[in-house]
Amino acid sequence: MNNVHKLTEGAVLLAVFTVLLLITLYIPVIGVAVNLFLALPFMMYSARNGWKRAAIFTVAAVLLSMIVGSLLAIPLALGYGLTGVVMGSLIKANKSRFVVYTAGSLVFLGNLILQYAIAVALFQINFIEEMLTAFRESIEMSSSMLERMGQEPDEAIMEQFETAVTMVETLMPSLLVMASFIVVFFIMLVSIPILKRFGINVEKWKPFRELTLPKSILWYYLISMIASMVMRPEEGTYWYWALANLVYVLQFLMVLQGFAFIFYYSHYKGFSKAVPIIAVVLALLMPLILYIVRILGIIDLGFDLRNRFFKKK
Repeated sequence: MNNVHKLTEGAVLLAVFTVLLLITLYIPVIGVAVNLFLALPFMMYSARNGWKRAAIFTVAAVLLSMIVGSLLAIPLALGYGLTGVVMGSLIKANKSRFVVYTAGSLVFLGNLILQYAIAVALFQINFIEEMLTAFRESIEMSSSMLERMGQEPDEAIMEQFETAVTMVETLMPSLLVMASFIVVFFIMLVSIPILKRFGINVEKWKPFRELTLPKSILWYYLISMIASMVMRPEEGTYWYWALANLVYVLQFLMVLQGFAFIFYYSHYKGFSKAVPIIAVVLALLMPLILYIVRILGIIDLGFDLRNRFFKKK
């Protein structure tokens, strides 16, 4: 009887996944939002039945996606499916939400990299190069249109656009990492309330203000900054690419630490919850404030400001 129940549950969740997949593929506007729910059936099934049964469920979902969808459906089923299975299995094992989030993000990132490599190696399709080429063609087209209209394009602005495209090309690995963590954050945001509704226990988030990164990250940041200043690698070389991405990711982590300190200080002083949120918005809009937040994160991580100057309530 138990096996029949599991099979019935699997069939229902496969049907739900199929509907979500079809909406994602064939209804563009709604599909952008619906694709965040693609991992939910896998999370739910693995959280209840474990990773072994969920692996069979994933194979069935991939085969079904081949039947009802196009070639694009297979990477979607694999990417969201494996991410959902890993997250659901960790939920079943009562792991913390941070562990579930980190593991899910890394699996999602691994899928992106693997699928990109397969697309380039087997199908000679380089999505990143095509996107960058489209950006450059748009810049050239805009310049040509201005010239036809009798206006001379501003060289400084055109140069800024070209620099921006080059920067995106250089920082693409970092952007993929950040994109994976952002996507999985939204997957959890929409999925966990539904999992709880179905009686699946999920550990709570720790308050953001309690976030403290490992101190070793500060040393990595300092070493990478010193290496960038000492080596000064030529643009386009491997070392330039590696150091630029490393510094970018570590700077982002320092900003995250700085925001956590602002939330902690605001909570300690009893300020309104709107105060740290406004501070975050201002920092994202104004580079100078963002720079100050990063410095604050470095000081907090290096000198342990919270325990040194404040007592927890």
